[in-house]
Amino acid sequence: MPDTHRACVLVVGDVMLDRYWFGEVNRISPEAPVPVVHVQRSEERPGGAANVARNAAALGAKCALLSIVGNDEPAQVLERMLAADGVNTCLHRDPALSTTIKLRVLGRQQQLLRIDFENTPAQEVLREKLETYKKLLAEFDVVVLSDYGKGGLALVQEMINLARAAGKIVLVDPKGDDYTKYRGASLLTPNRSELRQVVGKWNDEADLTERAQRLRRELDLDALLVTRSEEGMSLFQADGTTHEGTRAQEVFDVSGAGDTVIATLAVMLASGASLFDAMCLSNHAAGIVVAKLGTATVTLAEMLAE
Repeated sequence: MPDTHRACVLVVGDVMLDRYWFGEVNRISPEAPVPVVHVQRSEERPGGAANVARNAAALGAKCALLSIVGNDEPAQVLERMLAADGVNTCLHRDPALSTTIKLRVLGRQQQLLRIDFENTPAQEVLREKLETYKKLLAEFDVVVLSDYGKGGLALVQEMINLARAAGKIVLVDPKGDDYTKYRGASLLTPNRSELRQVVGKWNDEADLTERAQRLRRELDLDALLVTRSEEGMSLFQADGTTHEGTRAQEVFDVSGAGDTVIATLAVMLASGASLFDAMCLSNHAAGIVVAKLGTATVTLAEMLAE
């Protein structure tokens, strides 16, 4: 296992607060054909780019998080939780923005409903964040751009260009069907369904390889890593394709698994691991985290134990 304590990772992207309401379902509402959840407890966890950052910190890396939040109570909760997780935060406040919240209602450990509260940040705040980004770059080995489509990475192409010019490794967790804005990144980590939105449906492994390699060349990427759920992961590089089978023993909840994958990749690459070894370790970490409920982290001790 690489020495992760020398790794320095900067995470930039859309943060959110994941709220969970747990309860029992014993009847159907007389008002509509929907279950009535008697809420008995609640939990809060950092989500989105915040979950990437806490995963990196859990693996022993020095990690900083740069993002935009509202001037509200959820932002304060996020800041407090991330500090407790060992993440250095640089959260720009936008008074007109409401910090993104994803509220999940669960009955008997099954998600019944998700309610989202969100809007997009102002351009002037995005520019302020970019200036902070320029100042922070020199301190870190790897930059992770975690795009959840909430507007915090509207200037992503400038961020990639600045980081690459500074000689940094740039990993991107992409969103949407237009990947041209990520041109020049070191590595993209779409999941299977996200890749399908961009390259279309493939017929077999050979067709997938052809489509993925074409995308990698068109976007001038060093590599493309596709996470494929029960099929494991596939790494596409100029010198060929490598596949790693799944390591999940039990799948309980896949939410946040992509965060764990890109965080582990970043930490291992910043620690000096090869891309292949970093992929294998991130696949191992993903196999552990999907056995946990909700957005969660994996520690080095857990990885070594298995």
